[in-house]
Amino acid sequence: MKNKKGKTIMVTSSKGGVGKTIFLLNLAGVLAKKDQKILLVDCDLVGGAIALNLDLVAEKNIFHVFEDLANRRYQNYESYIIPYHKNIDVISSCKDPRQALKIDMEYIVSFLEEMKNYYDMILIDTTHGLTKDNILLLDKMDIILYVMTNDLMDIKNTKAFMDVMNTIEKDNIKIILNNSRDIGLNYFSKYDIRSIVGRNIDYSIDPSLYIKNITSFLLEGEIFTLNKSLTFKDKNDLRKLENMADDLIKE
Repeated sequence: MKNKKGKTIMVTSSKGGVGKTIFLLNLAGVLAKKDQKILLVDCDLVGGAIALNLDLVAEKNIFHVFEDLANRRYQNYESYIIPYHKNIDVISSCKDPRQALKIDMEYIVSFLEEMKNYYDMILIDTTHGLTKDNILLLDKMDIILYVMTNDLMDIKNTKAFMDVMNTIEKDNIKIILNNSRDIGLNYFSKYDIRSIVGRNIDYSIDPSLYIKNITSFLLEGEIFTLNKSLTFKDKNDLRKLENMADDLIKE
């Protein structure tokens, strides 16, 4: 077994539609270009879209990981992954929502811990909110990336989320303000948001990283940050994403 001892990084939010999954994919692309070996795990058990966004078809998914572990049939992690890029592998979410209801997340947590021996970064997408499964994952992660937008309801939900995190003294959370999700949302300054939610904004994704024809890229199964022909309005803003990746590598 290769003793890599990578990091588990959970990407979550309190509200749907904040660009969480697209952010995760773009971050994976930047990390892959830095020669990091990445495993993307879709723990949005009902609405997961990583495989769909990457135009991948999975013979096995996260349900089969659980099922085989629970029934002592698990042998090798490689039978569950889908290769996407030389540095990116994927484990997809459940194909059938009924599978999601059967999964005991404790088994998945143990599996993720094992994956740290093979990958530099395990990026885990989740559903939004403090669900039972998310709470279990939150407790076991090395790093939590919380994605929010400049939206009144989202800020309200973020405050509630961070109040819970403060109660349980979680200090491994980094807040990502995604201003590229809806470039018309600019009602609150970073200072305002920090005052409301009670935590600093660790990173921001600026409006210049907004991709107008996003659907065409998704239909082609492309990660934007791996597309050499894609140009952003301001490369300094893309560099911020690269700096975020550097920080995660160093942690």
